[in-house]
Amino acid sequence: MTRLDLAWAACPRATFLPRAQRRAASRDTPVPIGHGQTNSQPSTVRRMLEELDVKVGHRVLDVGSGSGWTTALLAHLVGPDGWVLGVERVPALVASGAAVLADLGMPWATIRPAAPGVLGAPELAPYDRILVSAMASKIPADLLAQLGPAGIMVIPADGALWRVTPNGAPTRLGSYRFVPLVLD
Repeated sequence: MTRLDLAWAACPRATFLPRAQRRAASRDTPVPIGHGQTNSQPSTVRRMLEELDVKVGHRVLDVGSGSGWTTALLAHLVGPDGWVLGVERVPALVASGAAVLADLGMPWATIRPAAPGVLGAPELAPYDRILVSAMASKIPADLLAQLGPAGIMVIPADGALWRVTPNGAPTRLGSYRFVPLVLD
């Protein structure tokens, strides 16, 4: 089994879905989680995490943590020597995601409310990896500035998924659809 397979097994998607949606956990489709948000399609999440190439001990920012599933997967990948911060703009999703994350016993990961008008968490930068789970109109310079020198960001922007590094040209990974990235 790969490290990603182990993370998948340790953080079952159903655990992060509203009770009424849990029967849809095994489907490879986005699942509504309320508040106009979705839990992303598993094959898309897997592709994003593969491209992110998270290592043990990394510091990771999860923008648009939603249900908390990606934050938990990232926490499993970085292990207790790493650190993951999930930021989410919907208070009810912050609360539910943080509760499930706490039940999984990974204190090196946390989910907090996104600061109004702020993209990411620049006060805690730099990050080794940044995962964004909402569609931006373009690759945001604000997030790119939060990456460390050898960092990687995976982000949907302008109808496509991109792998971005601080010093290289963005790599287009294909066409994808996500909920819009919103700053409150």
